[in-house]
Amino acid sequence: MPPYADFHYFALLLYVVVVTVLLGLFGRANALWVVIASIAGLLLHLGTDTVTPYSDWQIPQIWAALGFFVYQGTLAATFLRFKSRPFFYAAIPLAILPLATAKFLPVFSPENSFGYAGISYVTFRALDVVFSIHDGVIKKLSLWQYFAFLFFFPTISSGPVDRYRRFGQDWARKRNRTEFLIDLDGAVQRVFRGFLYKFIISVLIEKYWVKPLSLGGNPLHVIGYMYSYSLYLFFDFAGYSAFAVGISYLFGVRTPENFNLPFLARNIREFWNRWHITLSFWFRDHVYMRFLLAAAKGKWFKGKHTASYLGLFLTFGLMGIWHGTQRHFIIYGFYHAALLGGYDWFARWNKQSKFWPDGPFWRVGNILLTFHAVCFGLLIFSGRLG
Repeated sequence: MPPYADFHYFALLLYVVVVTVLLGLFGRANALWVVIASIAGLLLHLGTDTVTPYSDWQIPQIWAALGFFVYQGTLAATFLRFKSRPFFYAAIPLAILPLATAKFLPVFSPENSFGYAGISYVTFRALDVVFSIHDGVIKKLSLWQYFAFLFFFPTISSGPVDRYRRFGQDWARKRNRTEFLIDLDGAVQRVFRGFLYKFIISVLIEKYWVKPLSLGGNPLHVIGYMYSYSLYLFFDFAGYSAFAVGISYLFGVRTPENFNLPFLARNIREFWNRWHITLSFWFRDHVYMRFLLAAAKGKWFKGKHTASYLGLFLTFGLMGIWHGTQRHFIIYGFYHAALLGGYDWFARWNKQSKFWPDGPFWRVGNILLTFHAVCFGLLIFSGRLG
């Protein structure tokens, strides 16, 4: 059952919420309850769905998820035990293998599929553990903490993307009644924001703006669709994220926020610090920065900024492929890489030329230019352009 998609889901979720509130009031909503609730959430999300059958048999998604856990847990524990640079280079593709299979198998064999709902985001968490072991951040793995981290049910389907070390700090925190009530207040605020964004604003935008404009083919329809789809996507996804973060707070896990007024960003770099924050920061830390470090150590390029620009295309190209293997997702990734590279060049040039000065009027111009550039990118992302 897709999380936070309809009121039937919330009716079932209420059972878990009520028990959590009662336990929290007595200071008992601890790590053990997080594991139990995650198992219940996993059954709720995946228990009734099946992966597309191979020939005459089917794999329930719940078993695919548990198999994924055993596979990734074994890989992480083995890497922790026999940590070495060659093993690290082998562990990365091995950790990605289930997701790659789920992404590309239907491309080559349309009648078949593999995986389960949420495998993309869970893979990010599994990879974070591998990177953290390599960096020396993780010295030991707890089986139950690792399970709870991978399958923390409020965020299993579409994030936000947490980090093992940060999650572990909340996991180990024992809340008293006062601390629980503070978290409960944060949860209520975010859940009500989620209802406003996802079930009121985004629904109205989709019904009265996106759908009517999706039927027309002239340029004005396409332009109108571009702005309507951008706003719809924001409110729908930001609403989902508000639910995920709010329910996380209820369990004592302060999952990072995913959005921070992204359409008020004054440049494309700032936009990616405000939009899908946990995903963009994950790619920044684990792909872009590692590429820059490797290029600097290996002295791969003579140009001062070559590594940075190529790193942007690598990072956002991978981000595009992660969204899907269709052409428009890859173009979307390269589009943002080009925007970021172009902005970096312009910012350095403008620092000397003062062509675009600072000031209230110019800041408004920055916001408007960034907003239009972002909306065009989301039009590419939508696939409307073909």
